[in-house]
Amino acid sequence: MPEESQQLRPEGLEDVAALESGAIVHGLRFPRGFEWGAATSAYQVEGGLDATDWSEWERQPRGGCVEAAGDAVDHYHRFGEDIALLADLGLTAYRFSIEWSRVQPRDGEMDEGALDHYEAMVEACHAAGLSACVALHHFTNPLWVSRDGGWENPRTVDLFTSFCTAVARRLGPKLDRAITINEPNMPPLLGYLLGRFPPGKRDPQARERVTRHFLRAHEQVRDVLSDHTDAPVGMALAMVDWQLVDGGEEHLQQLRGPREDVFLQVARDDDYIGVNTYTRHRVGRHGFMDVEEGVELTHMGYEFWPDALEATVRRAAGETRRPVVVTECGIGTKDDARRIVFIAATVRGIHNCLAAGVDVRGYHYWSALDNFEWNHGYAPQFGIVAVDRTTQQRRVKPSGRFLGRIARDAGLP
Repeated sequence: MPEESQQLRPEGLEDVAALESGAIVHGLRFPRGFEWGAATSAYQVEGGLDATDWSEWERQPRGGCVEAAGDAVDHYHRFGEDIALLADLGLTAYRFSIEWSRVQPRDGEMDEGALDHYEAMVEACHAAGLSACVALHHFTNPLWVSRDGGWENPRTVDLFTSFCTAVARRLGPKLDRAITINEPNMPPLLGYLLGRFPPGKRDPQARERVTRHFLRAHEQVRDVLSDHTDAPVGMALAMVDWQLVDGGEEHLQQLRGPREDVFLQVARDDDYIGVNTYTRHRVGRHGFMDVEEGVELTHMGYEFWPDALEATVRRAAGETRRPVVVTECGIGTKDDARRIVFIAATVRGIHNCLAAGVDVRGYHYWSALDNFEWNHGYAPQFGIVAVDRTTQQRRVKPSGRFLGRIARDAGLP
């Protein structure tokens, strides 16, 4: 364990002054109304989805998936129980996504029953006292879209906008926060350059085309949502803490530019910027560097580096001049004590940002439930709630109670 990690274990707090506007913790204050949430995505928790590009990808040997999503954790039928559980913990927000293939199973067809379902999820949040933060795209696409060229086809931009328009008309007035696209920088990278996500291409020019289409889709959907909701609208961008080691400035720009910078530029016209952060990348004179010797690794293979969140939040705020919401931040580990350490460290990082005058509006831990982690299957455990996939029984982990106490106390317990 690195020295930095040893210094980040939760400590008892003394003389915490409760104020009407929040609470002061070690001289730092969380604003009143700060969002304390947990996040999921439809494909990773709902189950029963077999008409998406991901369900097809899982069946292909080249997909490299260790297992299929299958019934996932049956959140589609158990969302009421799960939402009530998050509320009982003390959280104030729930971030989830709407599955495009459910709402629009075929070209030109809208499933009103699916819209009813997602409207019921929003209403369940409100009944439990949670705000509803809803993403309209989280990696997956209907099969009929992917078979027509997917995001390489410019038509997909308008198809996605049409789907979002139907959602906005039904749910817009009830939303508390809207995310147009979750991590629009990741499908171009993982699906069209590195070949790890569908459609499994390794084509730099395709990556550039898809990036342009995602950016245009975000702008169009942002305008559609703004016509139907008063909720803040933005994207959730995957960001890492880029650290230079012995030079490497040129490589840094080449790597970070298409991954983050082009998206941050467009986000300057949004209501807020969502930040998804998990770790750091070190860049040297020859490009990416291996993980630093002796640094703790997570189940996903990247470095345990909770300080990354503070760095990315500061950068996102500086580049966009918009309020920031932490829309994802978590750790895949079977050691829940390390998850508590990670949560404490990242929350303290947000304390630091607020003290420095950065406008941070919320913190959504990834994830609410242990779920399907794409190519890695169900082995990585990110959730603050464990799920027995044989019985589908839920069990709150100590980290869930820890995060709930932070939410209740507006500080570190």
